[in-house]
Amino acid sequence: MKKYKLMKSISGIRGVIGKSLDPVTITTYGAAFGSYLKRGKVVIGSDTRPSGEMVRRAVTSGLMAVGRDVIDIGIVPTPTVEIAVKDLKATGGICVTASHNPASWNALKFFNASGEFLTLAQYQQMNRIFESGRFAYQPVEKLGSLSHDPSWVDKHIKKTLAVKTINRRAVKRARFTVVVDAINGAGSEALPELLERLGAKVHRINCKGDGNFVHEAEPLPKNLGQLARAVKRHKADLGLACDPDCDRLVLIDERGRPVHEELTLTIAVYQVLRKRHGPTVINLSTSRTTADIAKALGSRVWFSKVGEANVVEMMNKKGGVIGGEGNGGVIYPEFHAGRDALIGAALVLSALAETKRTLSQLLETFPRYYNIKAKATLPDDFDRRLARFEKQAADLLGRSKVDRRDGLRFDFEAGWLQLRKSNTEPIFRLIVETNDAKLTEQLRRKVIKFFK
Repeated sequence: MKKYKLMKSISGIRGVIGKSLDPVTITTYGAAFGSYLKRGKVVIGSDTRPSGEMVRRAVTSGLMAVGRDVIDIGIVPTPTVEIAVKDLKATGGICVTASHNPASWNALKFFNASGEFLTLAQYQQMNRIFESGRFAYQPVEKLGSLSHDPSWVDKHIKKTLAVKTINRRAVKRARFTVVVDAINGAGSEALPELLERLGAKVHRINCKGDGNFVHEAEPLPKNLGQLARAVKRHKADLGLACDPDCDRLVLIDERGRPVHEELTLTIAVYQVLRKRHGPTVINLSTSRTTADIAKALGSRVWFSKVGEANVVEMMNKKGGVIGGEGNGGVIYPEFHAGRDALIGAALVLSALAETKRTLSQLLETFPRYYNIKAKATLPDDFDRRLARFEKQAADLLGRSKVDRRDGLRFDFEAGWLQLRKSNTEPIFRLIVETNDAKLTEQLRRKVIKFFK
């Protein structure tokens, strides 16, 4: 019988509806979060998955029970919730979304008063309240209220267009033709609408916003065949795909070829650092291509643990002007400190318009590495195996520098390799990147064999 476990981390709580995530757990976490906040209003939004309405109502009940006023902003991208929290001066926010997980999953992503993911210390404090059962339940006269404000997608778009690094004039002159695949998720309205206001001609596929994930939710090349074909059919300049909560962005070039998800962030870093000086912050799973481009543009590069909260926390400490995660998650703190497919798309179009290059031509100017991402079921003794692998790694990789902050990352002459537990699924992840395609595949095969 398959076991279902509730995933709990600074990325929120995540599980399979009716198995590891049920209404009682959801409501209780709402009460725990509201008790942790102690005061003020809370912003709630969700993606389009079928369980969204149920989860939103359950968590709202928990929040209202401890006296928090709830502002429900409806079906919106995750970054829209982050923006609304800050602009409404709320004390916190929750987005109901399991991001790239299948439709049977859902999750609660928690945000603090800055519109940022809870830090590790904040999450641990909230979770202690959940585990203790000591909730600040209120009598009837002090229960929270519920209001609705459906205006925030439009506000998010307007705020994106106002960012100075976005060259609206150049993008409009370029007259791009773009195909968008929003997997019928929360970006179904927001992403195409942004592009049209930038002056692009947009062809929409899977933009009904009905929660029907017509292909696997994660925007990986194997899942984007329909988009690739549509780019060629419409003779478009590029294709854009986002995940169900529209915080990750992946590209298809003008020839209908999927672009590695890592390169979305590379282009955004390239565009921003040509105009602004300052540090770049990326996570330990991000391609060396992004680091190379940042360094070439005079930026110092800092590496954080994986997870938006970890990247943002380091950005705040180091004064990062641009960064994010190599899974297509662009974070531009001048706008707001969270992964955002809308700002990512606007930066990509601005870079193409200003350089007057096609997407494939721009990518040819970047350093090239061969990157493979793999995953496998998490074994019960993963930590023991990981320790054993570290002892034997020299035989496989030669001399290397080891970073133990997030699983194990080995940097060696030809590239790097990382092994870590996922924050969002009961799996472990392997990333291998080297300057030789055959070497990358050989290392992937040998490491996976070791852990099997």
